[in-house]
Amino acid sequence: TGGDKIDLRIVGEEQYAKSSQSLASLPVATPTGQLVPLEAVANVAIASGPEQINHRTRQRAITLQVTPPANIPLEAAMNAIQKEVIEKMQASGQLEGGYGITLAGTADKLRSTWESLWRNLVLAVVITYLLMAATFESWVYPFVVIMTVPIGAVGGLAGLWLLNLWTPQTLDVLTMLGFIMLVGTVVNNPILIVEQSLIHLHDDGMPVGQAVIESVRTRIRPIFMTTLGGLVGLLPLVLAPGAGSELYRGIGAVLLGGLLVSTVVTLVFVPCLLSLMMEFREWLLSTVFGRRRTVLDAVPEAQLVEEPDTEEMEEIAVEAKRARL
Repeated sequence: TGGDKIDLRIVGEEQYAKSSQSLASLPVATPTGQLVPLEAVANVAIASGPEQINHRTRQRAITLQVTPPANIPLEAAMNAIQKEVIEKMQASGQLEGGYGITLAGTADKLRSTWESLWRNLVLAVVITYLLMAATFESWVYPFVVIMTVPIGAVGGLAGLWLLNLWTPQTLDVLTMLGFIMLVGTVVNNPILIVEQSLIHLHDDGMPVGQAVIESVRTRIRPIFMTTLGGLVGLLPLVLAPGAGSELYRGIGAVLLGGLLVSTVVTLVFVPCLLSLMMEFREWLLSTVFGRRRTVLDAVPEAQLVEEPDTEEMEEIAVEAKRARL
């Protein structure tokens, strides 16, 4: 009524039943017009019933609240309920006749949050790749950089595993956000190597192998400086205890492990993959240009006109002028 909920209680008139024992003698009218007591057509028994009837999407619903122990993750509890309770009830036929079971509350939020985080992770990788493709003006070199993201994710899982050896840390929502943050963190060092290699290759005219080696040699110092700065900033977040530190300790462990592992592996993995990509690109271009040179070599010599020298043209013009005079 007007947006307010009103509790209703249905109460019978006292002249028919003043107590539960008198329910059996209630008069019931039959189709023939006779009055018979209720105990003649039904068994009257006192039993427990619901205090209230709840509805979800206009259907009657019964809510059972399950609180798993503190040492069991919510996802493990959801899988146990699904396998040990719901699937067995469905197999035995106890849910026939319009009955259904739905996991709601925190379990439903966990499932939706996990799906949303996966979509955001894929979107972050795609946006990062497109941004680097526009910067490098190539579709090949950003692929070398983006391949370091799975390496950073492995490092993040390793950091979270090492943290659990010291103190319990679950893979909660804040910890999963650390993997999304890794996408924009682990690509910084490969970008330095790829960019410097392209400078040596195009501007300095170095071969592919020498350009890659020289770029690693000149960029290894700033890579170590930025990595050490990030590690020093993340260590207090992971190691220092304090009120509320358990909320952000998972993010710090994921970023710390991902940054450390990606930096070490990047110095070996990225130069190898970059040199292979560059050599493949040069082989492909040389193959195409080699076919074009073959077509030019097939032209007869009579059709090739050699362009005369400028000094010879001037001498010929002077002799012709003297002859006319």
